[in-house]
Amino acid sequence: MAETEFGRAVRRWRDRVSPEAAGLPTGGHRRAAGLRREELALLAGISVDYVNRLEQGRAANPSAQVVEALARGLRLSGAERAHLFRLAGLAPPGPETVPAHITPSVQRLLDRLTGTPVAVSDATWTLLMANPPYAALMGDPSGWRGNQRNAVWRLFLGTGPGTRARHTPESLPAFETAVVADLRAAAARYPADQRLRRLVAELHANSARFADLWDSGAVGRHVAARKTIDHPDVGPLELDCDVLTVAGSDLHLVIYTAEPGTEDAERLALLTVLGTQSLVG
Repeated sequence: MAETEFGRAVRRWRDRVSPEAAGLPTGGHRRAAGLRREELALLAGISVDYVNRLEQGRAANPSAQVVEALARGLRLSGAERAHLFRLAGLAPPGPETVPAHITPSVQRLLDRLTGTPVAVSDATWTLLMANPPYAALMGDPSGWRGNQRNAVWRLFLGTGPGTRARHTPESLPAFETAVVADLRAAAARYPADQRLRRLVAELHANSARFADLWDSGAVGRHVAARKTIDHPDVGPLELDCDVLTVAGSDLHLVIYTAEPGTEDAERLALLTVLGTQSLVG
């Protein structure tokens, strides 16, 4: 890996991204207009020390997941993202792999939804980013690593953090069927994606319920739903959940909204202001 050039590129692109553009507060004295290392680390979900070592050429061979996360945090274009992969000694993801790049246009859309809980996942339901209102509503995912970030894994294997969304005996089987059908469709679109193949194999080997649905060729789809979210501080919220798929990039946007003028809307607005801090002193 051209370590010094990789580090210089990260530093150069970090310097050009303002905190406002990345959806971060700008409080305090700043020596430069760009992102601080700790801010990039937060956006990419990696440690500040690792960002330091990458920029200084003291860390070699970053994984494709790390490079992808840095590209998202730095708001890189498609060409810049491909260049960063090459500087890391990696082949840029091709059309045969599951897209994990949040395009600038989608990022601009997310930037305008600052008061709305939104999460973005790839076609395998691996979480790519969640905005602060989503973290406040559903729990902070910034510490999730590896398969913990995959919603299918958490649903069927029960490892990692649980969901705050309440399921009924009727809604859970339909939700499971829709998720497996989604994953099956992704596997058909990206048959050469090794990470997706490993995910399916591990789920099939370790979850009888997943294996039954997968082997039966279960067919289902996500539809707009009314969900109850059990929040530990403000109690249950009745919210509308919409899942939007971005044509061309295969990203899933999960968006929660409340009916205006309701108590649910008021409590959701309160959560958005408070963020992830607890109401319990």
